[in-house]
Amino acid sequence: MTRSAPPSQTRRSVLAIGIAALFAGTAASAAPPVNTLKGGVFGGRANVAILGYDPVAYFTDGRPVKGEPAFVFEWMGAKWQFASQSHLDLFKAEPGKYAPQYGGYCAYGVSQDNLVGIEPDKFTILDGKLYLNYDADVQATWLKDPAGYVKQADAKFKALLAK
Repeated sequence: MTRSAPPSQTRRSVLAIGIAALFAGTAASAAPPVNTLKGGVFGGRANVAILGYDPVAYFTDGRPVKGEPAFVFEWMGAKWQFASQSHLDLFKAEPGKYAPQYGGYCAYGVSQDNLVGIEPDKFTILDGKLYLNYDADVQATWLKDPAGYVKQADAKFKALLAK
């Protein structure tokens, strides 16, 4: 007599296999230099950096501000949105000054060998550079030693993109 797994266990097994296949497929190609991950576990990728938030606003307004589709600039393979023409112009003049570190991937995640998405309101400006984090819990860990995590992430980021 053959026994089959309960339906809930079978669904979990199929889901686990599907998730493993998804990650195996993405691991074979290099990651984009700019984080274009959508929110959520199965969000996939878009072509917009920082989930459409204005990178300049973090510096000028001290907070995340949603960009407008009318103010878009393509840089490093992603579309960057801005809240105003003046913000777009500032970014165009010096994108490296305003773009988040590690391509906008979670700074703590990079320090731990992972390229993961972010929540736009979980940010830190440290030494004139913008760092984004995955969520509030991760940001709390990040804030315990941001300089140490920056050092770790600086050493790992380029290799992570190549994986």
